Amino acid sequence: MAGVTPGERIPFIAGNWKMNLDHLQSIAFVQKLAWSLADARHDYGVTEVAVFPPFTDLRSVQSLIAADKFELGFGAQDVSAHVSGAYTGEISAAFLKALDVPYVIIGHSERRQYHHETDELIAEKVAIAIQHGIVPVICVGETAEDLELYGPSAVPTSQLRAALSLSEGATNVVVAYEPVWAIGSGQAATPDQAENVAEQLRYVIAEVLGGEVADATRILYGGSVKATNIAGFLRQPNVDGALVGGASLDIAEFSSIAQFRKHVGT
Repeated sequence: MAGVTPGERIPFIAGNWKMNLDHLQSIAFVQKLAWSLADARHDYGVTEVAVFPPFTDLRSVQSLIAADKFELGFGAQDVSAHVSGAYTGEISAAFLKALDVPYVIIGHSERRQYHHETDELIAEKVAIAIQHGIVPVICVGETAEDLELYGPSAVPTSQLRAALSLSEGATNVVVAYEPVWAIGSGQAATPDQAENVAEQLRYVIAEVLGGEVADATRILYGGSVKATNIAGFLRQPNVDGALVGGASLDIAEFSSIAQFRKHVGT
């Protein structure tokens, strides 16, 4: 594939807060994180940084970022497959768009596991996010059992192909490879493992969306990401950032992860 080179894809460090921090705590957290990155002279044009708080925090985070003109980005953790209607407890992409939410996580392993989300439902969510101008962060990944039965890339590539099946005209998506066996385990995949799967995922994007989109699409790694291992992942040509879980709730640690270039030495 020719076109955008790895160096032209702006790395993306995304912090998934999961079900942590209420709206008041989120305000204090975002302020401190933004100040920490400012103190480190972080260049958001070189490395994008975003947080993904719970739904009840979104308005507070959006208002704070807009009022204080922080360059920090933000996104939602999920979206409904429906625009409106009798769907108690669900959140429409139209609601997120009204809050200027630029990103939404779709298909996280916890949604697949605990809420029994299918590939078909995830494809619908991806399509509706794109229709509303929200960039989906599509999560894919295999369990330890999947890894043993099918190898390292079969399940993630199958999940991604299904997730994109209703969005063949899409030009702006983010993909997050999260091996389920690494999430919260303290045992991350190796950089080589992440690179091998990311390379296969980029081939799938090329098949479905075309080579130019594949070249420009950022592929993140997620699963026990820390400041001490982020540099190894970001040295890989097909890994363009990280979806950070637990470490994103530690301001110093997350700020250090965002400053991965200092660890790489470039």
